Amino acid sequence: MTGTDDVLLVHGGTPLEGEIRVRGAKNLVPKAMVAALLGEAPSRLRNVPDIRDVRVVRGLLQLHGVTVRPGDEPGELVLDPTHVESANVADIDAHAGSSRIPILFCGPLLHRLGHAFIPGLGGCDIGGRPIDFHFDVLRQFGAKIEKRADGQYLEAPQRLRGTKIRLPYPSVGATEQVLLTAVLAEGVTELSNAAIEPEIEDLICVLQKMGAIIAIDTDRTIRITGVDKLGGYNHQALPDRLEAASWASAALATNGNIYVRGAQQRSMMTFLNTYRKVGGAFEIDDEGIRFWHPGGQLKSIALETDVHPGFQTDWQQPLVVALTQATGLSIVHETVYESRLGFTSALNQMGAHIQLYRECLGGSDCRFGQRNFLHSAVVSGPTKLQGADLVIPDLRGGFSYLIAALAAEGTSRVHGIELINRGYENFMEKLVELGAKVELPGSALV
Repeated sequence: MTGTDDVLLVHGGTPLEGEIRVRGAKNLVPKAMVAALLGEAPSRLRNVPDIRDVRVVRGLLQLHGVTVRPGDEPGELVLDPTHVESANVADIDAHAGSSRIPILFCGPLLHRLGHAFIPGLGGCDIGGRPIDFHFDVLRQFGAKIEKRADGQYLEAPQRLRGTKIRLPYPSVGATEQVLLTAVLAEGVTELSNAAIEPEIEDLICVLQKMGAIIAIDTDRTIRITGVDKLGGYNHQALPDRLEAASWASAALATNGNIYVRGAQQRSMMTFLNTYRKVGGAFEIDDEGIRFWHPGGQLKSIALETDVHPGFQTDWQQPLVVALTQATGLSIVHETVYESRLGFTSALNQMGAHIQLYRECLGGSDCRFGQRNFLHSAVVSGPTKLQGADLVIPDLRGGFSYLIAALAAEGTSRVHGIELINRGYENFMEKLVELGAKVELPGSALV
């Protein structure tokens, strides 16, 4: 999307107050939809958000002969993979150009059809996400891969077989790839140094409901015993803890009070501890979590991102905006994506004082420490933010810019808001419900 349709005018300085709802996690729902390909019977997925990644996967499934239709309740999809078929290369490319999800179709399609095609992949530019590792894993299962001008062609001349894999880093995407491939592979697959995020555990729950045999050990080892066939599933997706934390940070940065219906304590415990250390307040009930700024000064902290159960990298960017309003020096050490702190340059244009460093600050050494990446930040506050022209760089950085614009004095023009639709359902409607003063150029104040 280009032009004025992709620009949002934000009139800052108004606390966000009210209630919004988060639905199923962006980092689980599309993967659970892909898992339906593995079954020989229909699957039913509930709590599905209306976001772009869901629409991309829905389109790709339909191209491959999967029937996808709404269920009986809002946010429910019924996926019927009975008639899986090959898809046209050009159609796949048209649907998948801006998403990385298609790489996860490889294993299921190799099992169902014996071949697959993957076009060039997109996604947020926040650091290296080498897809070559996905192909290396698939080769270990026995797939044959041929690189062509328009993408990668994969074949499985015989049934894929289990293997032993050790991840150099507990990558979520690589762990998903192994799970979706190993469940129907012959024999046992042992994956060590695996990601164990709540969304990974929820995907394992989905696969177990389909008939898979998967065990998680305490040392980040996952063992998958291949089965001959899988059925369908009936599953309610876990709520999006990353979106919930974004709204929590928005409440803190704008002196607001937001009840996030659907937010769950268990998957957010690390975030909640940090939120309380900064000076934010929250209250948990059976339906969600209320987040608010209790008044007084926010406190500076030392923060280090890490894989689960550490502080999630997707929580970092929204919280950094709130840290610009904390008293003193906050230290942020990003250990997951080497380029994720690049978004802070726009915050500095708005009046923040954030300095980036190549060294590992405020914690242990990480894999980026000797590689010349600006992956640590010192945030000096509190500083008044002023409205500015902002261009959204990536999904979480984009929502962080939105938070900054809402907290700032004056008006900001936020370009590239369509990118936020990838991970935040109905975010414009939610902003309005919380009292934000936003408008699309040429229209009345929303």
